[in-house]
Amino acid sequence: MSDQPSIALVGPGAIGTTIAAVLHQVGRTPVLCGRTAHPQLILRHEGGEVVVPGPVLNHSGEIRQPFDLVFVAVKTTQLADSAHWLAALCDKNTVVCALQNGVEQETQLTPYVNGARVLPSVVWFPAQREPDASVWLRAKPRLTLPHVPQAQRVVDALAGTCCAVELSDDFVSIAWRKLLQNAVAGLMVLANRRAGMFSREDITELALAYLHECLTVARAEGAILNDDVPKAILDGFHHAPADLGTSILADRQANRPLEWDIRNGVVQRYGRSQGIPTPISDVLVPLLAAGSEGPG
Repeated sequence: MSDQPSIALVGPGAIGTTIAAVLHQVGRTPVLCGRTAHPQLILRHEGGEVVVPGPVLNHSGEIRQPFDLVFVAVKTTQLADSAHWLAALCDKNTVVCALQNGVEQETQLTPYVNGARVLPSVVWFPAQREPDASVWLRAKPRLTLPHVPQAQRVVDALAGTCCAVELSDDFVSIAWRKLLQNAVAGLMVLANRRAGMFSREDITELALAYLHECLTVARAEGAILNDDVPKAILDGFHHAPADLGTSILADRQANRPLEWDIRNGVVQRYGRSQGIPTPISDVLVPLLAAGSEGPG
């Protein structure tokens, strides 16, 4: 790999646009790959905006050789449709950084990446696509990666950007903590409401009960998380802007497939494999699945 590694990004949605923008600001603009050939990407934040020049490539035949580093920011519901991109962009020397939800990123991506090493991550910033196709970034971007040698390639790529990168020796615990946050956000889909709904006392009680259920499963899977984690997560929703949404809510409102399995179904699946009762998941998961896939 040269001193200036080749970088590509698959999935220029809200998270992908954010990463592309911070890379562009330091002169490391990635090759952009997606379904729609946008001429540029626009990221807006409190300090102004960043315009990332395109085009967004929409045909994998335009890729001539594998890349050193590939950021994957498509949802798991879009992985199969992105297989042609990953086959063209990756080989055994590529590091693939998964900017995705869940605790199964390596399992989900490995079949598609042509022998590349999959590096999971936890994304800690809220970004949402606006009606004009720009992206609104609500907080300073931050990633957590496992403390493994391959992570250095991402650290180097993002060095000097406004995106903080943290390396963790206990990535499993951090990934499960984020999963708990994503899981309880599934309640927003069923209520069709944004973060303000958590101010209701009955929703607070339901959310806490569900988070404790998720916590029990997380611990059984090796996560080291304190008893106060559910309350801390819920406090985050209580202090969030009332209009703060989540990607799974946006997908439901747009009638797109939902990432219900990797955000919520995983708790039920792992609970069953560990012999742990998951009564709230047993209600929540079928409703999310039906909302995603029907019929009806």
